[in-house]
Amino acid sequence: MQEWTRRALLQSAAKSAGAAAIAAAMPSSLRADTGTSKRPSPSDRRFRSAAVEAFIEQTQKRIGDAEIASMFANCFPNTLDTTVEPGQFEGKPDTAVITGDIAAMWLRDSSAQIWPYLPLAAKDESLRALLEGVIRRQARCILIDPYANAFMADLNAPALKWSREDKTDLKQGVGERKWELDSLCYPIRLAYGYWKHTGDTRPFDARWQQAMTLAVDTMIVQQRKHGAGPYHFQRNSFISTETLPADGYGNPVNPVGLIASGFRPSDDACIFPFLVPSNLFAVTSLRHLAEMANAILHDAALANKASALAAEVETALRQHAVAQTSEGTIWAYEVDGFGSQLLMDDANVPSLLGLPYLASSPDAALYARTRKFIWSEKNPWFFRGTAGEGIGGPHEGKDMIWPMSQIICALTSQSDSEIRNALAMVKTSSAGSGFIHESYFKDDPKKFTREWFAWANTLFGEWIATLAANKPNLLR
Repeated sequence: MQEWTRRALLQSAAKSAGAAAIAAAMPSSLRADTGTSKRPSPSDRRFRSAAVEAFIEQTQKRIGDAEIASMFANCFPNTLDTTVEPGQFEGKPDTAVITGDIAAMWLRDSSAQIWPYLPLAAKDESLRALLEGVIRRQARCILIDPYANAFMADLNAPALKWSREDKTDLKQGVGERKWELDSLCYPIRLAYGYWKHTGDTRPFDARWQQAMTLAVDTMIVQQRKHGAGPYHFQRNSFISTETLPADGYGNPVNPVGLIASGFRPSDDACIFPFLVPSNLFAVTSLRHLAEMANAILHDAALANKASALAAEVETALRQHAVAQTSEGTIWAYEVDGFGSQLLMDDANVPSLLGLPYLASSPDAALYARTRKFIWSEKNPWFFRGTAGEGIGGPHEGKDMIWPMSQIICALTSQSDSEIRNALAMVKTSSAGSGFIHESYFKDDPKKFTREWFAWANTLFGEWIATLAANKPNLLR
C-alpha cells in the first residue's frame, strides 16, 4: 500500500465505520469499561506508579463535576497505562513511548505525553527511572537521525508503512523522516523539566551531550546560510501537505537568521519554511540547553553556541516575523525572509496560541493581539459550530476542531469564563467516550478522529490537575 499515509488511514477508518473502526484497532484492555472507568484493568496496564495513582485519587476529590472527574481519571494516566514500553539498554533505563493508535515514537509526542508526570517523579523512583529512560531513548534517536520526527519503538523494525517509499535518506530505526524543528526542541524541554523537578543528572551523559550538540548543529545548518542543506523529502501522495516542493527542499528562504522547518508539528508541510512558533520555541529551548550545558556538562562551547543561536533567532523574529494588521501587530505563523507572511494558526503545539504554555512568548502585548486574531474567523483554520469553537488545521481539514486547541486556550487564559467555556466544549467533544480525540466536526462531536490519542489525553489531565490545584471552583 504505497499510497497509504497516516492521515489517509485515519480518515478512511472514520468515514467507513466511524469510531468503531478506530476502536477495533485498540487493545481490548483499553476498550474495557469497569464501572465508570475506561482504563485498562490493573494487570493490563503497561506501567503502574503509586505516586500517579495517589495523585489521581487526591485530585479527583477536588473536582465537583462527576464527568470531568471520570475523564481526568481515564486521561491523566493514559500514557502510562497504554503507550510506554520500559526496558534497558546497556544496563540503563530505556523507554519507548508510542503515540497511541500509531505504533511509533514521535520525539514531540513522547516528550509531551510524559510531561505531566515530571512533578511526581521525585516521589516515585520507578517513575523517575521510566522518565530517565525516555530521555536516554530520545538521545539515541537523535543520533540516528536529527531530521526524523518519528522512530520505531523497536529500532530494528522496518519504518512505518507509509514511509518506506519516501524519497529521502531513511535510516534504520526511523519511523518517518519529516524534518520538524520542534522535534529537537521538545527533548530539550523534557530534559530541562526533568532536571528542574528531580535534580537528577544521570541521563545527561556523553551520549546525551553528543545528541544535543548534533541538535544545535542541525538547527544551524537549517538556517540555510550556505544553501539548502542535506535534508530533502518527497512522498508519492494524493495529499499535497505530505510532501515538500522544489525537489524536496521546500520553498525558498532568504537566510535571515531564522531556522527552516520542512514540516509543522501537525506533520503537514510548511508553506513558508520559517515556522514562527517553532522558532520562538527554539529560542527558549536553546537557552535552557545552554544552562544545562554550563551547569551539568561543563561544556562552554556548546553553551555559547546555543546561546548565540538563540540570540540570533530572537533578533530575526522581531525583524521578520511580526505582521501588520488593521488591529495592530501580531506574530505571523510562517515567513520566508523575503517579506512573505502567512497569517493563521494550527492546533498542534507549538502553535501561536500555545506560546505562553511553552514559555516562549517574549512580548505579552504582541501575544494578546495575536491571540485575538487567531481565535476568530480571521484565522482560516478557526471554526465555530453548534458543538463548539476552536482551531483545527489542514491535517484533518475544514470544520474539524481540535480539542487540543481548546485545552491550550484554557491553559493560557486568565479569564474564568473562558476556562469554563473550554471545559464545557471539551466535555462535549468527548462524546461520552471518557477520552479526548484528535479532532471533531464542529456540529457533531460524534464525528471525530483518533479515539486513542495519548498526547491529547495527558494534556487534558495536566490541565484539569492545574485547575484542581489553582482554581477548583471552576470544576464544580
